[in-house]
Amino acid sequence: MPVYVDDMHLYPMGQFGRMKMSHLLADTDEELHAMADKIGVARRWHQAPPRHDSHYDIALSKRAQALAHGAISITLRQASAMNLRRRATGQLGDPATAEAWVEEFRAAKRAVKESST
Repeated sequence: MPVYVDDMHLYPMGQFGRMKMSHLLADTDEELHAMADKIGVARRWHQAPPRHDSHYDIALSKRAQALAHGAISITLRQASAMNLRRRATGQLGDPATAEAWVEEFRAAKRAVKESST
């Protein structure tokens, strides 16, 4: 299963002082930790449930290393949509379909809510 790295560094929320950060995420913690080990990110930086969706915040230099080790570049919107899908289904799923999945998920929830009123 793939590991993903988003483009949060392009947005103000991705700025941490002078550092620019991105999210590193994967379907399983085993895959996520394996990539973190490959690129030299300490396990203590893992952000985990229940407070966060499982991920690491990584600097641009680590982002480049992750991509060199096979991580797939995704957008921040895709990462957000994939995390919502993981909360609902247990799987991140395909980044290409993530945003459309969120639209359908939200539409279905609205339909259920409207039919119960």
